[in-house]
Amino acid sequence: MLCAISGEAPQVPVASRKSGNVFEKRLIEAYIADNGKDPVTGEELTADDLVDLKSARVVRPRPPTLTSIPSLLSVFQNEWDALALETYSLRQQLAQIRQELSTALYQHDAAVRVIARLTRERDEAREALSKVTINAGGAVGSGDEMQIDNHGLPEAIAAKVDSTQAKLSKSRRKRTVPQDWANPEVIQSFVLKGSSEALYPGVKSIAIDASGDLAIIGGIDGIAGLYSVSQKKLVRALNGGSGAITDTKWWGSHAVFATASGVIKIFDISGVEVASFSSHAGGITALALHPSGEILASVGVDKSYVLYDLSSLKPMSQIFTNSGLTAASFHPDGHLFAAGGEDGKIKIFNVNAGTNAADFDTTGPIQSLSFSENGTWLAVAAKGQTSVSIWDLRRTAQTKLLEVGSQVDDVEWDYTGQFLAVAGPSGISVQQYTKSTKEWSEPLRTAISGVAIQWGPRAQSLISVGADGVISVSGTQ
Repeated sequence: MLCAISGEAPQVPVASRKSGNVFEKRLIEAYIADNGKDPVTGEELTADDLVDLKSARVVRPRPPTLTSIPSLLSVFQNEWDALALETYSLRQQLAQIRQELSTALYQHDAAVRVIARLTRERDEAREALSKVTINAGGAVGSGDEMQIDNHGLPEAIAAKVDSTQAKLSKSRRKRTVPQDWANPEVIQSFVLKGSSEALYPGVKSIAIDASGDLAIIGGIDGIAGLYSVSQKKLVRALNGGSGAITDTKWWGSHAVFATASGVIKIFDISGVEVASFSSHAGGITALALHPSGEILASVGVDKSYVLYDLSSLKPMSQIFTNSGLTAASFHPDGHLFAAGGEDGKIKIFNVNAGTNAADFDTTGPIQSLSFSENGTWLAVAAKGQTSVSIWDLRRTAQTKLLEVGSQVDDVEWDYTGQFLAVAGPSGISVQQYTKSTKEWSEPLRTAISGVAIQWGPRAQSLISVGADGVISVSGTQ
């Protein structure tokens, strides 16, 4: 009597009422629990259909193959043969895997070498392209062209830079805060006085004229607009051609703006184009106007900055660096020029000689630069950071890190060097430095979004613009 499942003598035999087959009780109960059928006939079967069989319990004999020494030796021999074959197979697989791994490592090493060579060739090609001599047009319609080189400024312009430095640095020591200048109490009372509709998408900068009434902005469509703060409307549109407007400045009564296509355009107040420059081998990222009002600087992704003579409307010199440039600012005395790089370095140049005077390392690509009128501090905003670093030119070191608490896109000192305006997508704020106590405070924080900010006349207002082209004016009621 053998179990129909195991083929061995059951210790607790049971029989099926339906098929009559004999099973080991524990095996058939487990099978019924899983399948609910007779394992032999496939009929429906439950535990109630099983009948216990009476049988004498006997000790199960050992399998006959293991009852003698020869049979044991035969089993051991078979096991050893199987183990030897398995070991041989594993060794073959290991050798094959090692060969495949060495081939993959060789191919990876070759790919890394090719990538490194291509990267080097690409960088060399970019460097060669950025150093190609570029012809820039002079005044529109004049047909004149001049070649830009890396030499210092012409003697007349260099003399103007020196005289401007001597005049401004001397007067700065005796300068007092104008009586009608805004104080901390006035700035604390600033509220939103008005805002425009969304004028241009993708605005990156704003420039306010000396009267505080006209603002230049431009967006990704290559159109710049003159916005009247008092009239609360656009009064003129200026065509910049292809490429987004990347920066704007006022040169007296002339509107100046740069584009991502590498073009600078100058328009008079009536909307007539006065000059156009295309000195960069790539997009222009920022503009700066010299304190003398006679020199314009531009920086670009081609790792260079260009100085232009505004009296003759011609480029004068082009200086190359080792990284793309993203921000620019002249020292208030005019003898130094600061350019922020994609590599996180602030590069300070001597304006006349074009030589590098100092480098400051920051935490990321430079977003905005602003020199304080005290002549010794430089405010720096890095891309994506929530703080503003203050650098001391005398010690060539960071003297203060202002934690704003939200992303900073633009910084701008006021004329007195007391107040630093900070703009970002989460709002604008004003940081104040009190010279008598040598302490910093925050007299103003608002939720007005801004990517660029400017002070109004006598610091009695703040004009900011958001990425959507909405101009906001904050001031006292």
